[in-house]
Amino acid sequence: MKVFFDEKFLQTYTSDPAARPGRLDYALSEVKKRYPLVAPMPCSEEDVRLVHTSSHLEYTRRDEKVYPMALLAAGAAIGAAEASLEGEAAFALCRPPGHHASPDSAWGFCYFNNVAIAVRKLLSEKKINKALIVDFDLHFGDGTANAFSGEPGVLYYHVNGNSSQMFIENLKAYLLEARAELVAVSAGFDRHQDDWGGLLATSDYLEIGKILKTYARDNCQGRIFGALEGGYNPRSLGEALMAFLEGLE
Repeated sequence: MKVFFDEKFLQTYTSDPAARPGRLDYALSEVKKRYPLVAPMPCSEEDVRLVHTSSHLEYTRRDEKVYPMALLAAGAAIGAAEASLEGEAAFALCRPPGHHASPDSAWGFCYFNNVAIAVRKLLSEKKINKALIVDFDLHFGDGTANAFSGEPGVLYYHVNGNSSQMFIENLKAYLLEARAELVAVSAGFDRHQDDWGGLLATSDYLEIGKILKTYARDNCQGRIFGALEGGYNPRSLGEALMAFLEGLE
């Protein structure tokens, strides 16, 4: 398991909850005990344009603090995606998040769609022909859905459920019919019992990781990567992330 991370992700680049000081500190302290950290490279503007319009890129560029962080976050997702092609799970511990970033707009603490850019890059380079994006964040990733609307090479599934059991069962049921060559995960941990969603236990994230790892092993030659989306309680974010990564192993 490789975790793509840069110390710059600890910086406060704006005032929203995703950029809050200390948000990633506990997660990082736990991750460092178990996994090697890989420094990502910022993505290129050409990579951004695989998903976003030039006008959206230029709009984001106006914020001198946000823009370099957004490029670095997308670069971390690309690094994790490329690492996963070797059949080993990888994760981008990055911010800002991305799944609310559509081709020509963004909201919800997002700027560039990290997972969408990484998946589109692999598709454009013919490294894969079909991808499945599983999003277990509390919020629907409208940006990701918009980016791949009508595109048969990408399946997008936002997991939902009124209980933890239903949530797990819905994920299992969907995967029975889904077919892809790589799994990308928009990993938001804000559905945790101690976060905004108040639903899933830390052990549920372990189970989610195991389910997705099994699917990737049986259908995608083990190719699976994830990137951080939501999760705003530093403690539960770190605990749920570690459980999820353990499941992916």
